[in-house]
Amino acid sequence: MNVLTDHLSEFREGFIGTILLTLASGALAMVIGVIIAAFRVSPVPPLRIFGTAWVTLFRNTPLTLLFLVAWFVVPEIFMPGLSPWTKALLALGFYTSAFVAEAVRSGINTVPLGQAEAARSLGMTFSQTLTLIVLPQATRTVLPPLSSIFIALTKNSAIAGAFSVSELFGVQKLLSDKGFAIVPIFLFVAAGYLIITFTISGLFRLLERRMEVAR
Repeated sequence: MNVLTDHLSEFREGFIGTILLTLASGALAMVIGVIIAAFRVSPVPPLRIFGTAWVTLFRNTPLTLLFLVAWFVVPEIFMPGLSPWTKALLALGFYTSAFVAEAVRSGINTVPLGQAEAARSLGMTFSQTLTLIVLPQATRTVLPPLSSIFIALTKNSAIAGAFSVSELFGVQKLLSDKGFAIVPIFLFVAAGYLIITFTISGLFRLLERRMEVAR
C-alpha cells in the first residue's frame, strides 16, 4: 500500500494519461473508421479498393510494429518533431480504425437493401443515403462490437508506456526500474485499467438500452 500512497501523483498522472490517450485515439479511430467503412460500401471502385487496402493493412499489422513505424519512420519522412504522445495517438488511432471500419460496415450490411433503394428513388445521393438513412439504423447493431473494440483499445494503450508515454503501464515500468515490489504495482495498475474498461462497458450498455427503448 505504501507504493500507492508514496507515488500517488505518478499513478494519478498515468491514470489520466491512459484516459486521455484512449479518448483521443478512440475519437480518431471513429472518424477514420466511419470514413473507411463508407469507402468499403461506396459505388466508386477506387474508394472501395482504398478502403479494403486500409483495413487489410492495419488489421494484419502488429500494433508494436506500428509503434515502431510511428517512432522511427514517420518523423524521418513525413512529420518531424512529433511528440511521443502524438505518435502513440496516430499508431493507436490508425490501428483501431480498421476494426471500427469493419464493425460499421457490418452494421451497414444489416440495413435492408430496400432502404437505400427507396432513398435513391427519392433522388438522394450516396452520401445522403448513408448519413441520413443507413447509418442511423446501423447504429444499434454497431454498438456491441464497438464496446469490445474500445475496451481492447484501452488495453492496447499499454504499449505506449514502453515508448516513454505517460500512462499506467509506463508508471509500472518506472517504479519497477526503481526496485519497488512488482506485485502491488501490477495490482494497482490492473485496478486502474479495470476501472476504465468497466466504465466503457457500462456506457455502451447504457447506450444499447436507450437504443432498445427507441426501437
